[in-house]
Amino acid sequence: MSESAPVQATAPTYAEAACEALARAMATDPRIVVLGEDVGRGGIFGQYRGLQARYGAERVIDTPISESTILGAGVGMALAGLKPVVEMRVVDFALCAMDEIVNQAAKNRYMFGGQGRVPMVMRLPGGIWTASAAQHSQSLEAWFAHLPGVAVVCPATADDNAELLAEALACGDPVVYLEHKELWGDRRPRPSSASGAVARIGQAARWREGSDLTIVSWSRQVHDAAAAADELAAQGVRAEVLDLRSLWPWDRDAVCASAARTGRLLVVHEAVQVAGFGAEVAATAAEATGCRVKRLGAPRIPVGYAATLEEASRVRPAAIVAVALELMR
Repeated sequence: MSESAPVQATAPTYAEAACEALARAMATDPRIVVLGEDVGRGGIFGQYRGLQARYGAERVIDTPISESTILGAGVGMALAGLKPVVEMRVVDFALCAMDEIVNQAAKNRYMFGGQGRVPMVMRLPGGIWTASAAQHSQSLEAWFAHLPGVAVVCPATADDNAELLAEALACGDPVVYLEHKELWGDRRPRPSSASGAVARIGQAARWREGSDLTIVSWSRQVHDAAAAADELAAQGVRAEVLDLRSLWPWDRDAVCASAARTGRLLVVHEAVQVAGFGAEVAATAAEATGCRVKRLGAPRIPVGYAATLEEASRVRPAAIVAVALELMR
């Protein structure tokens, strides 16, 4: 049986939990401001609902449709002493602002010897978005994990979204904050086995204990990994499931300790498998422990609009089970 706690109807959704966390932070820190398209009306997923009415248009700022301008303004605000939360609507749109992310936000502290800091949270919702096609369904976390100077966070549950957003706001450096586009209405809590500690950037959560192999994932895909572990258990295979929660920094110690104990590691992600962050996890664990490794990600194709084409890009629990059983042979 799954170790997940039962879903409570009154539990906050993924979007509500983040909104509440941001509201609490804004109440205690007047330096926090929000800027982006449609944030005044609550954002397209409701993740800012009610904040402009509570804190005013000077702190929850509607912007023109210009991603480079929005992010550039956020960098300037951060350097001037504010703590901006920059909304890009979806990670795909942030491609119009990559210079501001890569050459301005990420590099300022290094290039100016620490004289400037960019304590900015960039909310870039990622992942497949049903029936939204190739330009709105990308999983680009590996791009940002490769970028020195930023933290990269990928919350999988409402609990984690609230706690990791608070962590990101307190970070003091730029954070690429990758919520999943299809989790906004999700109320599932962290599994009971992982719910004892507040989520921290750089600290993985163990969703399930196991001794036969380790499955590592993050964001929405960790839910499918947990479902696959249930199916594997029915076949007599005890899989340990780890949710990284952040990709930079990532919890090498937890992954390597688990992989050393089980001797097998499967890394699963929604992003394209080629050059995905799973390769970093697999290589690090193999070098440190000598464990057997496999990776599972999406094929190197754009996400299609038609349901049948979109399905070809999804990594379902059945596929995870199949690769896990290969690893067990």
